[in-house]
Amino acid sequence: MTRPPSVLALAAPALVVLAAEPLYLLVDTAVVGNLGTVALGGLAVGGALLAWAAALLNFLAYGTTARAARRAGAGDRAGAVAEGVQATWLALALGGAVLLVFQLLAGPLTRVLAGGAGPVAAAGETWLRIASLGAPLLLVSLAGNGWLRGVQELRRPMRYVLAGSLVSLVLCPLLVHVAGLGLPGSAVANVAGQAVSAALFVRAILREDVGRRPRAAALRAQLVIGRDLLLRAAVLQLAFLVATGVVARAGTAELGAHQIAVQLFFFLALVLDAYAIAAQTLVGQALGGGRLADARSTARRVSLWGLGTGVLVAAVLLALRPVVPPLFTDDPAVVAEAGVAWWFLAGMQPLAGVVFALDGVLMGAGDVGYLRTVTIGAALVGFVPLSLLAVPLGWGLAGVWAGLTLFIALRLVAVLVRVAGDRWLTAPDTVTV
Repeated sequence: MTRPPSVLALAAPALVVLAAEPLYLLVDTAVVGNLGTVALGGLAVGGALLAWAAALLNFLAYGTTARAARRAGAGDRAGAVAEGVQATWLALALGGAVLLVFQLLAGPLTRVLAGGAGPVAAAGETWLRIASLGAPLLLVSLAGNGWLRGVQELRRPMRYVLAGSLVSLVLCPLLVHVAGLGLPGSAVANVAGQAVSAALFVRAILREDVGRRPRAAALRAQLVIGRDLLLRAAVLQLAFLVATGVVARAGTAELGAHQIAVQLFFFLALVLDAYAIAAQTLVGQALGGGRLADARSTARRVSLWGLGTGVLVAAVLLALRPVVPPLFTDDPAVVAEAGVAWWFLAGMQPLAGVVFALDGVLMGAGDVGYLRTVTIGAALVGFVPLSLLAVPLGWGLAGVWAGLTLFIALRLVAVLVRVAGDRWLTAPDTVTV
């Protein structure tokens, strides 16, 4: 029997893939931040809406990984790749729907999130109308990542995502400052990079010797396994939108600081999520092959890796607290507010490292119903109430970030209890055609 790859062998290339997009967004935030607080606020509003849509449909990656890994673990590589074909068709359909919604409703959505009409809402609307053109491309890349992870090919998606991110990184400052396009230049750079990555993922699947037509039964099956992940992501992203809306009403400086801190949070979450990707692949293939002991061993290993990495990240954040916020803006008020969120951002990292790793374990096991319930419960009990109370009680940005920290802590308790038992090892296997 071939020895399964180590957690790090899978997590390292996954880390590159996961970090590429948020790293670009951090650079984008720094480039746009030098245009002023209105542009930075517009990016925060428009970017939050587009990120919400992408995260809502992230089941195209995570659901496809779980299904493809089960098939690959059972020795059916062709079936695993077929999952990628159907996920790509689904990505095109859903991406077209997202594009249509944002083109029709960009104005009302940005005004609601910004707290009313004004320069920030107008800037966000302009950015969103352009950036949403890349929605189908972004979702195609998610689907491509999913099936390639499932068959333990993580180096190819790493190259594809890096190619697209490099295009965006080069174009962003050139279009925003050199060409003088301002905030719209940021959106154009975003779409250009997504086009490159999507084209490479499509080429990869066209080179596989499998059927390429959409199949209604397979699409329905993917939607079934994605249902719980979709609902989970919807509530999670709604909670972040509520938090952004609350901060927008607290003031422009608070909104700019929140944009900096939340982009760092998303970046670090995806960095730690590299262990979740490794766990999904290893647990899915282990359970597909009937190796329950290997699945439990993987859960222990990724938990320890997540905890250790979270502690390291927290220490680095605390050390760099005086240095990093000024890189994004020269507004003293924004820098001061960013310092408030920084303590929460650093303190939650060890907890988040374990939470994200065990999320991957349960996703690989197909235990997505439990994850849905836990995430919704933690958001409704912790994150949303504290965020909504932040303004009337005068807590400001600290109240919103205290809610996010409580959200992570509640999820940690829930996933530890689940993995300590045996029910996740016998979660329903819905990998059918």
